[in-house]
Amino acid sequence: MESGMLLSGRQRALIRESWQRVSGSPVQHGLVLFSRLFDLDPDLLPLFQYNCKQFASPQECLSTPEFLDHIRKVMLVIDAAVSHLENLSCLEEYLCNLGKKHQAVGVKVESFSTVGESLLYMLEKCLGAAFSPDVREAWSKLYGAVVKAMQRGWETLPEGD
Repeated sequence: MESGMLLSGRQRALIRESWQRVSGSPVQHGLVLFSRLFDLDPDLLPLFQYNCKQFASPQECLSTPEFLDHIRKVMLVIDAAVSHLENLSCLEEYLCNLGKKHQAVGVKVESFSTVGESLLYMLEKCLGAAFSPDVREAWSKLYGAVVKAMQRGWETLPEGD
């Protein structure tokens, strides 16, 4: 992950400034992200099962303590990426393992583009007019680097596992 060349100093500053405005309410903003995700791809809902319970609706899933915990974890991963903008490579192994975990529960690599759209949607809703085209581009680059690292987890998993 060549983060130094990936993001300009201005892009890193835009990401930090925008994340500072969002990170104070991670569950609230995470709910916006995941609500959008389920709107865009309702087929992802069955991937979230707790205690073998199938959810009848996204709203039912979004209100469980287990899912709220998942939201906190997702927001912590984003926070870690923002905290390490100068050296994303230090997160490489962690993100690769996170990719393996997502593959193991049935997440498809293609779903990450929908997650990316949902992330940008959440940022736009939460930042309003401050969500400029430059902010969008900076976040898109950062998210792309994170997903690329997670995808390596798919590539390193032996076939049939």
